[in-house]
Amino acid sequence: QVQLVESGGGMVQAGVSLRLSCAASGRTSSSSVMAWFRQAPGKEREVVAAITRSGGSTYYADSVKGRFTISRDNAKNVVYLQMNSLKPEDTAVYYCAAAQRPTTVIVPAEYDWWGQGTQVTVTS
Repeated sequence: QVQLVESGGGMVQAGVSLRLSCAASGRTSSSSVMAWFRQAPGKEREVVAAITRSGGSTYYADSVKGRFTISRDNAKNVVYLQMNSLKPEDTAVYYCAAAQRPTTVIVPAEYDWWGQGTQVTVTS
């Protein structure tokens, strides 16, 4: 089992930055990929960014490329999502997720463990 706890969400104005953190505990060695997803009201959960265990490979949704950066500190078992130039359309609940052996990083069903989510609200 892997436990995930997100932090760092909040309400901000458009254009500013936020950094989300995801602290992992338990059998963290079981997860090969960590990712951030988000879900806005009335919309499906979508992947934002993903990163492999080594950090050598990352994936970003087109909507956040160039603005968001995913990183991880394996010594601390923490995954970060640096979000710059935030837009109102980034408003959502952001979830951290971990997968053992995903065949694809963009499908929520491929992930085995989830955090409780943290709300990010961007006002115009």
